[in-house]
Amino acid sequence: MAWFYSSTVASAGDILPLKDVFQARRAGQRASVDEAVSTIIAAVRANGDAALVSLTQQFDCPELTAIRVPDEAIEAARSRIAGTPLEAALLAARDRITRFHQAHRRYSWLDDSVPGERLGQRIIPFSCVGIYVPGGRAAYPSTVLMTAVPARVAGVGRILMCTPPQAETGLPPDGTLAAAHIAGVDEVYAIGGAQAIAAMAYGTATVPQVDKIVGPGNAYVNAAKRMVYGDVGIDMLAGPSEVAVVVDESADIAGAARELIAQTEHDPMNAALLVAATPALLDQINVELEKQLSTLPRASIVRASLSEQSVAVVCDDRDLMIAIVDAFAPEHLHLDVVNAWELAHTVCNAGAILVGKHTSAAHGDYIAGPSHTLPTAGAARFSSPLNVDDFTKKSSVLWLDEAVSRQLAPLAEAIATYEGLEGHARSARGDAGGETI
Repeated sequence: MAWFYSSTVASAGDILPLKDVFQARRAGQRASVDEAVSTIIAAVRANGDAALVSLTQQFDCPELTAIRVPDEAIEAARSRIAGTPLEAALLAARDRITRFHQAHRRYSWLDDSVPGERLGQRIIPFSCVGIYVPGGRAAYPSTVLMTAVPARVAGVGRILMCTPPQAETGLPPDGTLAAAHIAGVDEVYAIGGAQAIAAMAYGTATVPQVDKIVGPGNAYVNAAKRMVYGDVGIDMLAGPSEVAVVVDESADIAGAARELIAQTEHDPMNAALLVAATPALLDQINVELEKQLSTLPRASIVRASLSEQSVAVVCDDRDLMIAIVDAFAPEHLHLDVVNAWELAHTVCNAGAILVGKHTSAAHGDYIAGPSHTLPTAGAARFSSPLNVDDFTKKSSVLWLDEAVSRQLAPLAEAIATYEGLEGHARSARGDAGGETI
């Protein structure tokens, strides 16, 4: 297996060239689609539902007539998977995702421990959230659960979903619709791409305007999310998938190869970082990759990802291993080393940390509990996985009695005066320009 880039890291200085490689790879993914997306957004804002139908007929389903998926169609899709292993798995995943995110809920609070004042914070769920689920030639019911369930746990009042229809039926796949039913999505719209983002951001006669848009998508979806941000909230700009795998002599070689394959079979633009303690481990994993790829249906995609987008590093220093990982800031990090928990507690930049040889990315993507909507393209340096906080906003609450108000007034006035804001100084003093009120 030929890697796009490989090196040996023996000191902190060796990481700097790797950072350049990571940044160059990510910059190359940001091909400009802004002009096309801008035109789509303008069309939706100007022509509403007519633009949505026309664009969906152009890109997804030539025979489409209605963009709202009827409730009966959603219920019928659920009935068609009833009693199947898929339904059982989706129900179990929903319950596990719910339990995980319930532990993360935040509640309003008010502190009145200081006499004469009450300070606190209100946690307010969004009234309406839109989730985007990729589709078209594929189906991703897992993404429905991983976005809609945290929103439901957070207390969002209305959850709507946009996902492309299948060309043959004019409807999203049964699994996607059934997952929407299981997750408690209120409305489903058969719209994909930038036009779906525009519809949720600005509203049409059929599609309501939402407070925030969440969910992954392609370059057009990301460009649209970036353009509408400010008029509506967004979660993140989720790009091609990434994985970092760190192994030492204790590692399961076959398992390490599986993890590299699992996160690179989606798309040739996906990327992997392999950090191996010895050159021999790297060689063993390369041999195992060839063995597994010989029977993998999507082997050509994995080969393209590993040969054009990925990096292999030999490093026997555990501190440097983590420094390399933090420089990459991967979406998924798999640690298959001695004392993996010890390393897990030192990582700063990773979306999901999968600890030990038995914790696979597939468990995290489908069933474990945390949302699989994770920061990519280095964004783990400054952002977090999708969680209940993404579906709430916070308001500060302040109350002062007269005595505390007078006590704090000179302090507020001093700062206001320094900043040259006499109106603020008067507000602090409680006067209208000389006379105390």
